[in-house]
Amino acid sequence: MNEHILLIEDEPGLALTLGDRLQAEGYRVTHKADGISGEQAAHHDGPFDLVLLDLMLPGKSGFEVCRDLRAAKADIPILMLTARDQLTDKVVGLKLGADDYLTKPFETPELLARMEALIRRHKRGSGGTTVGARVDRFGDIEVDRRQVLIRKAGEEVELSARLYQLLLYFLDHPKELLTRERLLDAVWGFDAEVATRTIDVHLAWLRRKLETDPQRPRHFITVYGIGYKFVP
Repeated sequence: MNEHILLIEDEPGLALTLGDRLQAEGYRVTHKADGISGEQAAHHDGPFDLVLLDLMLPGKSGFEVCRDLRAAKADIPILMLTARDQLTDKVVGLKLGADDYLTKPFETPELLARMEALIRRHKRGSGGTTVGARVDRFGDIEVDRRQVLIRKAGEEVELSARLYQLLLYFLDHPKELLTRERLLDAVWGFDAEVATRTIDVHLAWLRRKLETDPQRPRHFITVYGIGYKFVP
């Protein structure tokens, strides 16, 4: 592993801790503490394999940095880090071109797993994912992450923001056994006061929206007594 990470984070303690941990995991890290220098680094100090982008930054917000990088056709995976936990902020970030969104405080193993998934997907470039357009395909479903647009057999499908977040998590963890607790932590947040039954209800909705036969799902599979698995 020698992937180059651009960390744009203005909180010194977190930047130091993250930088040290990422280097210990084998990553090369370039750190910038404000949005303006971070965006400049993305253009001139790379190439980078991933951007870890804080939302609340001096000089230029993470939203603005993400928007301008995508407007400049920068095809770098972007993982937003922020203390905000409002679902609308997550959706705005995704619409502006972020690939994923992690709310502080987060567990480092979860961050590393999401980073690895984004880097792997970006490098793959085949097998159902078109990297440049950031479109995931499985069955007759297309998920355009840049436009936050989902089509089933060519027809647009509307999902709630929470269902969309859940879908993205499945897409980034294909064929992995995902417990209900892990899904709750990843999509609802570590402090979410919701029951594991919530996952079952949302999975039923997701199947009704995306599966050809929700009663005999091909893609969103129940692993009884444990959780779920996504099979592309």
